[in-house]
Amino acid sequence: MTDNIVYLQPAYILAQRKYRETSLIIDVLTQDFGRISVLAKGVRKVKSKTAGLLQAFIPLKISYFGKTDLKTLSHVEMAEATESLQGIGLYCGFYVNELITCFLHKYDPHPEVFEYYKTCISQLIASANIEETLRYFELDLMTVCGYGLALDYDTNNTQINSASMYHFDLEQGAICAIDGHFSGTTLIALNHRQQLTTQTLLEAKFLMRRVIATHLNGKPLKSRAVINQIMQHLEK
Repeated sequence: MTDNIVYLQPAYILAQRKYRETSLIIDVLTQDFGRISVLAKGVRKVKSKTAGLLQAFIPLKISYFGKTDLKTLSHVEMAEATESLQGIGLYCGFYVNELITCFLHKYDPHPEVFEYYKTCISQLIASANIEETLRYFELDLMTVCGYGLALDYDTNNTQINSASMYHFDLEQGAICAIDGHFSGTTLIALNHRQQLTTQTLLEAKFLMRRVIATHLNGKPLKSRAVINQIMQHLEK
């Protein structure tokens, strides 16, 4: 590898858009270089051998080159065999991709986020504890981006108590209050990445939505709206 050429970098495709008549510009999450953009020339041609690989949620190895922010894709191969995302898990995968696009700056390396993402996609493919998988990915991503939550002690520097209720100030932390929205059980579970119950999942979802909305300055997430519509349809 040189400053201008990268060989066989582990990567996942986050999004893509058409470029001219036969090419694509692809947003990619890489293991060692963070989120980057690559130009995939000619992959929309009928005889393209790589078009089938350039799909979201497939573990890839890519090679690329270029001195500008937009790199040129020179090679792509599948890193390992994997099953495809199906059903609601597929839409949740697009939600995770949108979160990364919103919160990670380009060319800012975060190898830990790549591992969180890889684990998240594997769990979504398995369709086990989808809500819990999303909550912990959100929590890990916020922590990496500098928006981590203080979940071990409250604002009085008292250890979180499972029998207590809390309000949660995103800057100060947990505030013990009889009329709090979050149980100590939920905060402890989140802090230790424990299995979440139906009630703790509801509280965790409410908390993480507040966190994400605050740091997006109210910008709506398109994928979340789609998921909500699907869930409402399934509940009818």
